Amino acid sequence: MEPSRETSACKRARRLRADAEQNRDRIIEAARKVYQRDGLSASMACIARTAEVGIATLFRRFPTRTDLVAAVFADAMEQNRAAAVAARDEESAWDGFRGYIETVCGLQAANRGFAEVLTMNYGSVKVLERQRQEAFEAFTALIGRAKKEGRLREDFSPEDLPILLMANAGVLSTAGDAGPAASKRLVGQMLRAFSESGSEQLPPAPGPKELLRGMVRQRRSAST
Repeated sequence: MEPSRETSACKRARRLRADAEQNRDRIIEAARKVYQRDGLSASMACIARTAEVGIATLFRRFPTRTDLVAAVFADAMEQNRAAAVAARDEESAWDGFRGYIETVCGLQAANRGFAEVLTMNYGSVKVLERQRQEAFEAFTALIGRAKKEGRLREDFSPEDLPILLMANAGVLSTAGDAGPAASKRLVGQMLRAFSESGSEQLPPAPGPKELLRGMVRQRRSAST
């Protein structure tokens, strides 16, 4: 009888672990959707409702908002770090610079919360702090190389990147369905401004009807 009881206990423990893991995955997926729609200002209660779990379950898995944000954006932060390092090592510094700007703004377009994540204080989440620091150091080195090539304006500063990300966030949050096209246009305009020659080609702008429809839909969505 003793082995049977032990087996039953093991089975219950495995079920509990499986349920806990499923809850964790559901919470992360729900948070990803909510942050993409509402940004990081979304409440933990809203995320719990979307995940269809109790608020106590959410906080048991993620005691703080920072813990949840870190789990949701871990992949994006690693993509950002890897993109910055790859850009730094490009043979053409300007090609690397341009590619990285387009990549990081694309990550932001994929999720509204990403720009906020880049400026958060992660506290004890050391791996994300390391990823962000490596990306910043790689981007700073890339700036120096691009200036030596004579392709990047001498007055460009690393702080111009978060300024661009804030502007891009505004475009994405306002333009609705036209956001991705409007974002690419903004990035093209800024790359032209950052370039020493100012000769960068621009991607097409969204049409006026497309832009207006996107803005109207976004306002309606925000008011519901």
